[in-house]
Amino acid sequence: MKLRFNVLPLALILFATLTASAQLMQKKETYTRADSLRGMLTPLRTAYDINYYHLDVKFDIDKKFISGSNLFKFTATQNFNKLQFDLYANLKVEKVEYQGKELPFTREAAAVFITFPKIVTKGSKEEFTVYYSGNPTIAKRAPWDGGVVYTFDSLGKPYVATACQGAGASIWWPTKDHQSDEVDSMLISISVPKGLKDVSNGRLRKVTELADGYTRFDWFVANPINNYDVAANIANYTHMEDSYAGEKGKLTIDYWVLPYHQQAAEKQFGRDVKRMLKSFEYWFGPYPWYEDGYKLVETPHLGMEHQSAVAYGNRYRNGYLGRDLSGTGLGLTWDFIIVHESGHEWFGNNITSKDIADMWVHESFTNYSESLFIETYSGKQAGLQYLQGLRKIIQNDIPIIGPYNVNKEGSGDMYPKGANMLGLIRTLVNNDDKWRAILRGLNKTFYHQTVTTAQIENYMSKEAGINLAPVFDQYLRYKDIPILDLKFENDKIYAKWTTDVKNFNVPVKLGKKGGELYFVKLNNEYAPVNFPGLTKENLEIDTFDYYIKVNGLTNN
Repeated sequence: MKLRFNVLPLALILFATLTASAQLMQKKETYTRADSLRGMLTPLRTAYDINYYHLDVKFDIDKKFISGSNLFKFTATQNFNKLQFDLYANLKVEKVEYQGKELPFTREAAAVFITFPKIVTKGSKEEFTVYYSGNPTIAKRAPWDGGVVYTFDSLGKPYVATACQGAGASIWWPTKDHQSDEVDSMLISISVPKGLKDVSNGRLRKVTELADGYTRFDWFVANPINNYDVAANIANYTHMEDSYAGEKGKLTIDYWVLPYHQQAAEKQFGRDVKRMLKSFEYWFGPYPWYEDGYKLVETPHLGMEHQSAVAYGNRYRNGYLGRDLSGTGLGLTWDFIIVHESGHEWFGNNITSKDIADMWVHESFTNYSESLFIETYSGKQAGLQYLQGLRKIIQNDIPIIGPYNVNKEGSGDMYPKGANMLGLIRTLVNNDDKWRAILRGLNKTFYHQTVTTAQIENYMSKEAGINLAPVFDQYLRYKDIPILDLKFENDKIYAKWTTDVKNFNVPVKLGKKGGELYFVKLNNEYAPVNFPGLTKENLEIDTFDYYIKVNGLTNN
């Protein structure tokens, strides 16, 4: 979520939030050194490649206080004696240990700089441990703002969760807080007051009763994971188990919910989870985390795509908190959070953008996955109808791709507009088998990797056999959608594209009303549309598959 797609009020809250922040970015157009420290890959970050974390944190819920440590194991990518990790300034770095001794460190904004006593040589494997404590930021409206949620369930028991996409994982634990470098594996140890349970990512390895009245839960993640996905979920949970016969064999399924919601969870999860897995494995390839399993974890916030531990707070209702974002009625036949947040396991978690400016890679594909889920069970036309319905919430305010190196996203349009762009590309590919192969190929080619927009664009163009650059440029890098300009002279029809992109030579589908539509290649100069018997009165433009504006036809 943040939805992530980021999302919405009830449905439109998230989009409104993203739109407002995006507009603010556009007006400001200046960024602080803190933004650069957080968003830029400097040599102090690229000098080391994270291999392993052991995050060990105790939650004092009454005091809203956390304390603990994180072990960094890394490989040096060059010679260096200084590096940067990240931790929000309101959390105290108690000490940094290296080879049994404390390392000197300095802090600036949320960046922490440590200096080693000697040069760390390229290729060497080293480790250090950061000890820290403090009162982490309390999220006011998770998951759209980051931090820790402290609340109580309806029986008065503590109900706590973390959600930090956008804000960054360093809002509650020390880490190399940049999406480009995912840790290879991780042990997450969360200690909570006795009587409560923690559910985090991966598989539960051990539960230890501690002498101080706390219980520690050790969860191991066997796969690469982006740090904003790392989560602590603390409550009086009950546990349910299931499994799915998937493309890679048996996939374990675990549900962690509040005890008085067990019956509702059995019904809601039992209906949607396996059919979601069936649909997405068909379109995208095997679930990317068989080693870590699939979990749904009930949370006090709406939801997040926390890898292998998807956060769920949709109140066991269909749609988005009971609403259909598309206005078509199709969105009320399934649970939005189960489908959307699980879709991020492929786009966002399996394939992760290196820079948050390219978050469309997460959100556009995942929003599009909703239409594919509908298509799987209600047919292609229904999936396309859902996509078209989402257009009503598109703002066309600023570009979808945000500014690089300052930890800023682009427009919230990355959800519905990006999804409609992908629908257009599918139309241009004009071969559903090839389109499915492209989607599966993306997840295979970039399996467990971080990527740039250019990598995704180039791969899709190559596999489609079409130069898709004009489409990506117009929809991602400019705020306006293509305009199809028509004019009628001497019983002839002329057409051209009006776009920000030069040489927008993208074919459009048109033809006679009630008949078959054909691809007609156009560019940015008026050209005759030579089509036998075509007139202004019987001309039909495909605005169902194409998210475009048409000028010159009063009936469009």
